[in-house]
Amino acid sequence: MKAIETMRRICLEDISWTEPASNVRYKAALFGNRKVRLVEFATGFAEAEWCCAGHIGYVLSGRLEVEFSDSTEVFEAGDIVAIGKDDKHRARVVEGPVRLFLVGEA
Repeated sequence: MKAIETMRRICLEDISWTEPASNVRYKAALFGNRKVRLVEFATGFAEAEWCCAGHIGYVLSGRLEVEFSDSTEVFEAGDIVAIGKDDKHRARVVEGPVRLFLVGEA
């Protein structure tokens, strides 16, 4: 993960992809206590486990279905995603690939 010291342009071409699991990869940079990520979910991506981390971001492309404990929502290009910390959820790609720009705590 690349650390950014000052508020300037982050060049994604200079950051390598990290592939933590099948059908998902991301590029990340640290800016102070914030982590910014470009995340890409390939067609076929579906989380088996529930996530309890908060997420704030913007959907750049594709359609992502997010299942919550009490409902399901679909996010698509142009939508802002705002999931609170401890709001249990899991996602799957409806139409992909899905690209998201996410900002969170480092």
